[in-house]
Amino acid sequence: MRKTMAVTAAVAVTLTGAASIAHADPGNGNGQGRGSGPVGIELSVLGTHHSDVFDASAAEIVAHDPAHQRLFVVSAASATVEVLDVSDPGSPVKLFDLVTAGATAADGSTVGEGAVANSVAVHDGLVAVAVEAADKTEPGWVVFFDVEGTVLNALRVGALPDMAAFGPDGSTLLVANEGEPDDDYTVDPEGSVSVVRLSGDPRGLTQDDVSTADFRAWDEGRELHPDVRVHGPDLSTGEPGTPGRVARNLEPEYISTVDGDTAYVVLQEANAFAVLDVDAAAFTDVVPFGTKDHLEPGNGFDASNRDGGIRVENWPVQGMYQPDGFGTLSWRGSTLLVTANEGDSRDWDGYSEESRVAGLTEDTPLCEDSPRIAGFLEDNDLGIGTVEELTDNASLGRLTVSAEDGLRADGSCYEDLYAFGGRSFSIWTADGEQLFDSGSDFERIVAEHEPEFFNSDNDENSFDSRSDDKGPEPEAVVVGKVSGRTYAFVGLERVGGVMVYDITDPRAASFVQYLNNRDFAAEPGTREVGDLGPEGMTFIEAGDSPIPGVPVLAVAHEVSGTTTLFRVDRVVPGRG
Repeated sequence: MRKTMAVTAAVAVTLTGAASIAHADPGNGNGQGRGSGPVGIELSVLGTHHSDVFDASAAEIVAHDPAHQRLFVVSAASATVEVLDVSDPGSPVKLFDLVTAGATAADGSTVGEGAVANSVAVHDGLVAVAVEAADKTEPGWVVFFDVEGTVLNALRVGALPDMAAFGPDGSTLLVANEGEPDDDYTVDPEGSVSVVRLSGDPRGLTQDDVSTADFRAWDEGRELHPDVRVHGPDLSTGEPGTPGRVARNLEPEYISTVDGDTAYVVLQEANAFAVLDVDAAAFTDVVPFGTKDHLEPGNGFDASNRDGGIRVENWPVQGMYQPDGFGTLSWRGSTLLVTANEGDSRDWDGYSEESRVAGLTEDTPLCEDSPRIAGFLEDNDLGIGTVEELTDNASLGRLTVSAEDGLRADGSCYEDLYAFGGRSFSIWTADGEQLFDSGSDFERIVAEHEPEFFNSDNDENSFDSRSDDKGPEPEAVVVGKVSGRTYAFVGLERVGGVMVYDITDPRAASFVQYLNNRDFAAEPGTREVGDLGPEGMTFIEAGDSPIPGVPVLAVAHEVSGTTTLFRVDRVVPGRG
């Protein structure tokens, strides 16, 4: 049974009102609701595999092979993929590792020592592993294995391949090449997506089977929406045939597709997503997510780790959604995107956009005539009446924001503050229209369920330590169907646990359950603590499950190095 540390001191809790936008009802406050539909679900722990490697990304991304009931779990700590037998999901057993080092690619290159496994995907017994080169600015690889661990082939892809995903029918493999700069920001490779055409024996694949989608068209005159964030040093040379600033700046993070013809690619730091024509291997659009107005009712958040308690309030801050993991689903003939709004900055030794509000405004003040700033100072329930009080460490002073956004055109002051992430999950149309956002639900529910460890970090048991920096930090989301209803499972990277929402009607999603398999009475770094830092998730449908007829959720946790399986049971209201 889960344990929580006894409350040893009073905790001040301030929670603002409900959202006016589409936003879930957090239920009765115990974090264990079952939803309001005709059929609900409930998660419970089945079993856990322990790598016994703490805080070294020993369990990041997880993929499932239903034919052999195996999980493939990326371990960045060892640059391998662990293969687990989950035919008995209550007792996962490690079988062997997939080792990418030494694999020879079709272009004659070899995956060298120091290369890093970043992602894994499985389809009909074929395993694809995305591998980052030892120098991440150099092209990486995708290495193919059979389920028994034999290397079948390898192909060269772009710089820093961060995710691999098979199309629904397995005829294509898509690889998101993030193309991050080096730490000094002297080299910035272009971001791209590699489209690998698969037919016949994968051992016969050549580099001719790889096409590359890039963003050079937006450097060559195609109009980019102004809300797509392009910032930082411009390392483009202007030489013909080389990528420009946009192509280098946009960094594909995550890929999802419903039909295999069109894929959607999150560009996290740019706060946007790209639309990919898979057959043409070309991007057709780049769509901004926009921002979340934290002054709107129901969009409050706790902005400080030095405010003396839990203080979920409305603030004059815009939240950049900047999702990491996301999923897609088909609803009424249209594709929808379901995003975990983590947030991320460009933060390197050679350039960083990050700043605390207090530090940001030391040199460049807030614009006191800004309608949002002035309006807040004139009318708020917090007793804050001056810019000095607003930028105090107990208010917004500690909050991490972007120095690149919100600056008045003449550079004299900041008209608005832009924070990283939405502290929520959202549902969007393929045109970028938001149908639903969970508002302040996550912080509210955690505050009610684990008040003494509200906004804890994932490598220590703490209170309020992450409020100034993305809060619970929703990292991953997967979508699954149970008994005809559709659910979103959202992993919270910092405090831990999985939020479950019924999204059958995506315009009116409802909270179902929050389950955190973490023991706050135990010391991080021990097995007893449970799961820390959910990073990757996969939903195993009832027909593919190791438990016949019962769906399973598999979650890889990068800090605890654990991979845990949860059974997903249907619950009919009034029947327990």
